[in-house]
Amino acid sequence: MPFATAKDGTQIFYKDWGSGQPVVFSHGWPLTADAWDPQMKLMADNGFRAIAHDRRGGGRSGQSWDGNNLDTYADDLAAVIEAEDLHDVILVGHSTGGGEVTRYIGRHGTGRVAKLVLVGAIPPLMLKTDANPEGLPIEVFDEIRQGVLTDRSQYYKDLSAPFYGANREGSTVTQGTRDEFWLWSMTVGIKGAYDCVKAFSETDTTEDLKKVDVPTLIVHGDDDQIVPIVSAGDKSSKIVKGAQYKVYEGAPHGLAMVPKYAEIFNKDLLEFARG
Repeated sequence: MPFATAKDGTQIFYKDWGSGQPVVFSHGWPLTADAWDPQMKLMADNGFRAIAHDRRGGGRSGQSWDGNNLDTYADDLAAVIEAEDLHDVILVGHSTGGGEVTRYIGRHGTGRVAKLVLVGAIPPLMLKTDANPEGLPIEVFDEIRQGVLTDRSQYYKDLSAPFYGANREGSTVTQGTRDEFWLWSMTVGIKGAYDCVKAFSETDTTEDLKKVDVPTLIVHGDDDQIVPIVSAGDKSSKIVKGAQYKVYEGAPHGLAMVPKYAEIFNKDLLEFARG
């Protein structure tokens, strides 16, 4: 299995499928690269090279005590890209992964990047502040931290419902999908999971978004209960010049893993990559 070595020596696992123009996927919290498997297969089947890594702290990557912040996550992504000497990359980031790829551009530029896709992504800022009144209050994130610390197994089981919209009337989300979420989440060490809450909620990526100068597709569900669209997709689409913005009616946060919406997203992703 391939690993890239981060600046601090942490080993970052990644999977590498197919050949062609590289599409590099960054996953959400508290998941692993496996969450992108359907899209990776789609892209590899259609002449692209699909790569996804496990964020430090979980999955098959090293569980470092330090470095669970957006700057280091972005540098870890750079380590993967540089390990394979990738160019003309299409970056795809979901949720926290969207912050990761955005911060990557802020720190490393777009010299190796051809396109950017943000899906239910955290930029520009999730936390409610005087300058960001549409954000969520700090108490919401304190509750997440408490859930991780006290009974993370049950917390993740419960979190899977709003993540996929399984708590909405008429939902067809299966128990298997929710179990999968729990399984991935439980591979993440408690330190990395806890620290990442601050990373995804309190990191302002406004200035990073302003540095995006490649074609960008922003996708967000208007029923996202995890990363509300008003403080995320709506704002990011106005900051990134020329961005395509697609709002999926009724879609939850984990839209790429819910068949009804994944079908639409997969079509949009492939069309954007080919365009």
